[in-house]
Parts: sequence; structure tokens; C-alpha cells
Amino acid sequence: MEFKVVISDPKSGMAYQKVISGANANKIIGKKVGESINGTLVELPPDYELQITGGSDRDGIPIRGDVAGSTRKRILVSGGVGFKPKRDGLRRKKLVRGNTVSRDIVQLNVKVAKYGKIPLSEYFKEKEPEQ
Repeated sequence: MEFKVVISDPKSGMAYQKVISGANANKIIGKKVGESINGTLVELPPDYELQITGGSDRDGIPIRGDVAGSTRKRILVSGGVGFKPKRDGLRRKKLVRGNTVSRDIVQLNVKVAKYGKIPLSEYFKEKEPEQ
């Protein structure tokens, strides 16, 4: 099992992607949107702390923080994650996934809650093309 973890850095406005699998991926299962995880789970130093902000499953269904559980549900929404209304008062029934991370999740969005000593740009340097 593996997750694509998108790490957002609020200070710089940059986002970095990391693929994690194995034991680290299993430790994330059961966490909820809004909870914090240690940076070691995504192969960052232990002084980093990350907060789960959302994600999506294998079919692109978004995780919504105010829906309990890990299953898909059809809810009536007037805005927020999963629906952007074109005018005021518009509501729709949309399929969303609950706020708990499960094995069906493919992408997980996190943001840096506590920074470490070395900036993220050092860990995710782009390799220069060889000539």
C-alpha cells in the first residue's frame, strides 16, 4: 500500500510530493483530517510536524473533514470541499468520503504545522540535469 503525500509549505507557498509505502503508510491509516503526524512518517526529520488537511481516493472522491468515518456518503452541500456553487443558495447532493484515512485513499494532503531546523527546499532540491 502506498500514499502520494502532498506537503504544503505555508511560509514559501510551495508544495512537494512524496510517495510513502510500507510501515509508514500503515501508521497513517486511522488518522483523521486535522490530526498531526510526525515528519518521520514522510521521511522528513523528526522535528517537523505535519497536519492532515484532506486528500482523495482512487476514484478522485475528496475527503471532507465534517463527515465522520471512512466510507463514501452522498450529502447535501452548499459549498466547501467537493462543490463550488455558481450562485447563492445553490445546494447539491455530492459524493464525498469521510474524514478518516483508510486503505482506499491514494492522495493525502498535509501542511507543515511545526518547522524543523533545515528548510523543506533543502530536502526536495531538484536535481540538475547532467550534460
